[in-house]
Amino acid sequence: MNEVRAQARYVGISAQKVRRVVDLVRGQPADAALNLLKFMPHAAAQPVAKVLRTAIANAEENFGLNRDDLIVVKAYADEAPTRKWRRFGARGRFKPILRRNAHITIVLKEREGAAT
Repeated sequence: MNEVRAQARYVGISAQKVRRVVDLVRGQPADAALNLLKFMPHAAAQPVAKVLRTAIANAEENFGLNRDDLIVVKAYADEAPTRKWRRFGARGRFKPILRRNAHITIVLKEREGAAT
């Protein structure tokens, strides 16, 4: 059984916010997960859906797998490098601004007992 991966790197949302969405998708059938992401109000749902669509397309095109038999086996969000700014505050102090990024990875696998 082949594992199909798709990854989005340096997505401009913090990994903590992406993990909320990714945890709901893990273990779902691929089509059900896409449907769930479509109606989710979180901002992170859009990039996660994009990675999931890419993984599905990779499975169909490169491995010849059926879309209905795919399940999200692994889905995780890792921290990417943080961009840092300085914002000057009162009394000569500065307040750091951290722009956090994330790497999103989704791994699909064919369901057990799927017709090949």
